[in-house]
Amino acid sequence: MAKPVLYVGTRRYSSWSLRGWLACKAAGLDFETMCIPLDQPDTRARILAVSPTAKVPCLHIEGAVIPESLAILETLAERAPALWPADFRTRAHARAIATEMHGGFQELRRAMWMNLGARWPGRGQTPGALADIARIDAIWREAHARFGAGGPFLFGEGFGGADVMYAPVVARFVTWSPPLSAEAQAYVQAVWEHPFMREWRDAAEAEPAAWRTARYETPPEG
Repeated sequence: MAKPVLYVGTRRYSSWSLRGWLACKAAGLDFETMCIPLDQPDTRARILAVSPTAKVPCLHIEGAVIPESLAILETLAERAPALWPADFRTRAHARAIATEMHGGFQELRRAMWMNLGARWPGRGQTPGALADIARIDAIWREAHARFGAGGPFLFGEGFGGADVMYAPVVARFVTWSPPLSAEAQAYVQAVWEHPFMREWRDAAEAEPAAWRTARYETPPEG
């Protein structure tokens, strides 16, 4: 049987791709990664050839084609249940905050995009982005206080599905350095230094400079 293949975009920028890749890693899946650089003349055609939504990430596994990061996570959780907490109430909370991340925080996404190689402290702090950041900070503090005893991650020692979904936010916070509580800062550090994140960051650093895009390399003024 062919090895699963995960198609991702430029690692330096593609927050959704990072989620899909982390889900595969956290699930212990033996898979190959194929990177399609974004914002190139042939990008859409190349992605459309492997993803029905013309978006990445997209996982090909045992004849199934899964083009959504949350769907990838949930599919893999069928085989790796430890991606979600075992307790019903805890698992329900983890899924709720993961889904909130998947569908929300649009102001943060617009104002503070992911660029793993940039450092723009103090920039992008629009009122909407700051409101999103305050909500995320509260989500992290509540989850860890209620369910995270014994470990640095949202639900304890293990790096799980909720951490997968919030990892690109961690990357944004490293780049933009918005105001955070001490608890949120500790969580940022734990996720940023996780071996999976270091592996992704190393791969991003090794990408050709020609893959870089001016719109993601130019910070807002002020």
